[in-house]
Amino acid sequence: MHSTAARFADRAREEYGFEPEVTEFPEGTKTAADAAAAIGCDVAQIGSSIVLVVDAGTDEEQVVVSVTSGANRVDLAKMADLVGGETARMAEPDEVKGATGWTIGGVPPFCHETDLPVFVDETLQEFETVWVAAGTPDAVFPLDPEQLAELSGGTVADVAE
Repeated sequence: MHSTAARFADRAREEYGFEPEVTEFPEGTKTAADAAAAIGCDVAQIGSSIVLVVDAGTDEEQVVVSVTSGANRVDLAKMADLVGGETARMAEPDEVKGATGWTIGGVPPFCHETDLPVFVDETLQEFETVWVAAGTPDAVFPLDPEQLAELSGGTVADVAE
């Protein structure tokens, strides 16, 4: 197992008492479609952790995570509304790494470096199992949507366009 995926698995065990069943795919799982093809599941079962920066209309910005179904596109206006901000934008790679500790394409829904609000796409609740990133663009793990919301401290919400 890649050392970064192993670091995620260790943190999940230590911090959450959760044992992720990490699977790595050498062909990569960078996009939801890639992940679904590698796993053999519906693209809608992929929970992509999208890191956003919400502008509150002052000099302050807040980093948030939307775990969005691979069949959906995150709605920036809805995300801004969910946290009481005016606008939202996709985080830059350095912002993603700084806030979560992980790089784009491998951000898990929990085990972040900072305490971030997490919003879980309500459409993921339709499945028994969803698949999310395990620290690298090649590693994923399954869990049920209830576990996803619980472990991430996430709020289930309408986040999609």
